[in-house]
Amino acid sequence: MKKYRLLLLLGSLVILTLVLGRSFQYFFRNFTLGVGLFPSGTAIYGMPIAAGAILVALIFDFHTAIIFSFIVSLLTGLWTGEPLYPIYAFVGSLVGAFSIMRCKKRTDILRSGLHVSIINVFTLIGILLFTDRLFDEYAPVAILYAVTSGIAVAAVVSLVLPAIEYLFKVTTDITLLELLDLNQPIMKNLLIAAPGTYHHSIIVGNLVEAVAEDIGVNPLLARVSAYYHDIGKMRMPEYFVENQKGTVSRHDRITPHMSSMILMAHVKEGVEIAREYNLPEPIIDIIQQHHGTCLMTYFYQKARDSGNGEEPAEENYRYQGPKPQSRVAALVMLADAVEAASRVLQNPTPARIESLVDRIVNHIFLDGQLDECELTLKDISTIKRKFTYILTGILHKRIEYPGFSFEEKKGKERVSPGEEVTITDKSSATEVSLPDEDSDKRSPEKGKGQPQEGDPSVKASR
Repeated sequence: MKKYRLLLLLGSLVILTLVLGRSFQYFFRNFTLGVGLFPSGTAIYGMPIAAGAILVALIFDFHTAIIFSFIVSLLTGLWTGEPLYPIYAFVGSLVGAFSIMRCKKRTDILRSGLHVSIINVFTLIGILLFTDRLFDEYAPVAILYAVTSGIAVAAVVSLVLPAIEYLFKVTTDITLLELLDLNQPIMKNLLIAAPGTYHHSIIVGNLVEAVAEDIGVNPLLARVSAYYHDIGKMRMPEYFVENQKGTVSRHDRITPHMSSMILMAHVKEGVEIAREYNLPEPIIDIIQQHHGTCLMTYFYQKARDSGNGEEPAEENYRYQGPKPQSRVAALVMLADAVEAASRVLQNPTPARIESLVDRIVNHIFLDGQLDECELTLKDISTIKRKFTYILTGILHKRIEYPGFSFEEKKGKERVSPGEEVTITDKSSATEVSLPDEDSDKRSPEKGKGQPQEGDPSVKASR
């Protein structure tokens, strides 16, 4: 259905470009006659034909824009009566599409329009030289319209793009840039309701953006998806370990099956919140797919060890999926798991971080979670290398300051002459060593009832 919608959009853009071009030609021709300029045939150089190519480049990609520009340029040549006009339209469209490729904000559309104006003037001068009309009365008016065409292109794209995004439910980089703003209401709510999840999402965003371009995916889509992938945790934040403030977990008072149902629900609730805030469909898809059908090993093992003599059904402890359908969704899944596991890694040396990343990624791969996306073995190798590099920088060690000790101890430290204060500093960090071959089999009692985020099976509490 989505493919048919995009095909309809592409056809609509061809028709829209031709209609707008014809309309602007009619307006400029009558304007030329009205103010007494001559000749009126120069109005064709003011048509915003490049607007169509820019829209295609924003919505689809540059390669599609090239084919689009070629077809539209030939079609416009049918009614203009100018044999060399298709060259003028094609060159302007190509430059417009190329200049918008790295669009970072809406003002880049104005910059693209300026580029179109400049290249149209140079192309027109070449055409006028070839037709021996550069020094007659035709040239000044034609060059004026060539400059005007860039302004018209910027205006058309700025007005039409929001309407296309709304009607055809497409997501452009400009939309993603707006969602990247951390002052968005949904991100503010996440910060207040689940500050641990908020911080986790920001780090995941940094991880995926660092890898995205290397594996050929949109870095903006990857980062924005990472920001919003766990918004479902806003509904019941206290059941997720990164948001728990005390040493007692709420999961201690409920059964493992109930715990697994609560954790599964954050995916469904995330989709509901995303639709409530009108987030784009690609982001909603990634929210739904970022856990795939992973097994919540901690609660599954806890249910097995409960001693009721009955083997728990594994499907009751697996997320509902679907598995990642795109490379971006797979990238968010891997970054989500690796970042969570790194939080419980003691003495995070580069070698230990590399080993952790390797085990987590390999576990997800062997579990079949990447079977339905186009991630290659080369991509996975690149992801491991970049994740290790970024996490090594984030988890770097610092020197100890003289006179300050933050180890677990109870003692007296003199603050000032005649004054003493008792210090009790007990670390709340879970004791977890570098994942080894028995990490999947460790007893639930080890974490005192709290899910172990370093579990190679992609963290129970996320």
